[in-house]
Amino acid sequence: MTQQTKQCQNCPQEFQIEPEDFLFYQKIQVPAPTFCPECRMQRRLAFRNERELYKRKCDLCGEMKVSNFSPVWPGLVYCPKCWWSDKWSAKDYAKNYDFSRSFFEQFNELRKSTPQMGLYVSYSTMINSDFCHMADDLKNCYLVTHANNNEDCAYASALTFSKDCYDVLSCAKCESSYELLESAGCYKAYFSEDCTDCVNVYFSKNLINCNDCFSCVNLRHKKYHIFNQPYSKEEYFKKLKGLHIGSYKNIQEFKTQARELRLKYPVKYIHGLKNVNVSGDYIYNSKNALYCYRAVGIENSKHCQFITLKPVSDCYDYTEWGNNASLIYESLNTGMGVNNSKFNHQSWENCRNIEYTCLCISSSDSFGCISLQNGRYCILNKQYAKSEYEALREKIINQMNAMPYIDKKGRIYKYGEFFPPETSPWGYNETTANEFFPLDRKQIEAAGYNWIDIALYKGSYQPTIKAKDLPDDIKNINDSILNEIIECEKCLKVFRVIKQEFDFYKKESIALPRKCPDCRYLERFNKMNLPRLYSGKCQCAGQMSELKDQISDFRYQNTASHFHGKEHCPNEFETTYAPERPEIVYCEKCYQEEVV
Repeated sequence: MTQQTKQCQNCPQEFQIEPEDFLFYQKIQVPAPTFCPECRMQRRLAFRNERELYKRKCDLCGEMKVSNFSPVWPGLVYCPKCWWSDKWSAKDYAKNYDFSRSFFEQFNELRKSTPQMGLYVSYSTMINSDFCHMADDLKNCYLVTHANNNEDCAYASALTFSKDCYDVLSCAKCESSYELLESAGCYKAYFSEDCTDCVNVYFSKNLINCNDCFSCVNLRHKKYHIFNQPYSKEEYFKKLKGLHIGSYKNIQEFKTQARELRLKYPVKYIHGLKNVNVSGDYIYNSKNALYCYRAVGIENSKHCQFITLKPVSDCYDYTEWGNNASLIYESLNTGMGVNNSKFNHQSWENCRNIEYTCLCISSSDSFGCISLQNGRYCILNKQYAKSEYEALREKIINQMNAMPYIDKKGRIYKYGEFFPPETSPWGYNETTANEFFPLDRKQIEAAGYNWIDIALYKGSYQPTIKAKDLPDDIKNINDSILNEIIECEKCLKVFRVIKQEFDFYKKESIALPRKCPDCRYLERFNKMNLPRLYSGKCQCAGQMSELKDQISDFRYQNTASHFHGKEHCPNEFETTYAPERPEIVYCEKCYQEEVV
């Protein structure tokens, strides 16, 4: 088929469907989408509450537990231990399909009557990690989310195969690191980002195979550098003694100096390594991955995000996870051997041929099921013979097209659309959608999404000390801090320091943070580019970069001859760096001449 232009029924901007897209839709037997890619991502993220956790009573054991469902949500919620137990069965909540009502209406009722898991974890793999969510294989972890195979970590998201790491985002195979962003294979990396295979680096960005560097940018295979200047080993460690990160005041000064230094060096138009034919940002070891974001080991896929575990292949509109996943479409938080998954969320562990499910484990050939384990040929949790299942499935799909769900804003949901956001168990402001597409309450309600007053369902605590009154240096703080309730210097909410992290600060001689974990997370999140692409042109103007700022008239001086000589580089690209951003953005070729 030829390219088609459609109008999104949500935004309503025009978007293109390419011939290869139609081939994929034909392969998995779904109609073409009616929402544009960005609105499809926003819709999926409205079903992803990663960070808002509450105290809520388990509806089976009756104990007060931590849950990602607020106390006001009317459905059944079991703690992970009870949900994974053999004390109940999802089939006990089965319903017959009612052809006089829309599918999404019936599914929403089943969701509220069938037990949900309070925290999405593989319970048997979690050791002393009761306050973690969207995770498995964790040991001694606290407030770690969207994570796998970590030990002794806290306040982390999108973390895999790491140990003794705190306040990190989107990292893998790191150890003994703090305030680290989008990095891999690092040991003792602090206040740094975009670093790979580095040891003992501080306040640095985009280093590969470097060690003992302080506030450096764009270095490769270097050691003993401070502000990109080389030193002997003896000189380096002598100067390092005066660069004390045990002082909070010093840390703020070092952060300011690092930001100023980074703007003087070019950045590559995309964050990525070892890729072939990719577009988007933060993509690694991937091939034929278009319009993807924060993905590793993904091939022949399009419009995918948060893929942390490889391999992943032949997927469209897939948000979060991976781990041997293939033929996934319009699905969220789905992985671990899943194949042919359409319109699902929170389903994993070798699921096959599943559609419109939530929290299904090791199940196959199922449609519209919730909290189903080891099921097959089920619809709305009810068991059928194979022939009955296949006939009823086709009949339901026809009914979904003939009797579509229409939400309160008039958006039409036939077979082929992900779940309507108004049926989400969470308020829009609880979900990741509000991080990437921030809206205030009026905008949320005007768009037809749910809104919840989060503060009403959180505990109320009075601070015993303000962050500004904490001693500046970690050496002047003892373990009595564990008894304090600290008022965040930014949002004025309160937080505690747990013993595990305090021991880490003492061991690594790092100043105590003055902001709560949520504010620290948002600082890291805001350093990352958003998944929006802009038309860009290489800013290499020959022997130096373009003039970016008429006031400072700073231009980066190239250190090598480029393929375009003294002429302006002709290369153009799509990039997540907006035109108004202050960074000097180079194409792949010009960047490699300067950095590699």
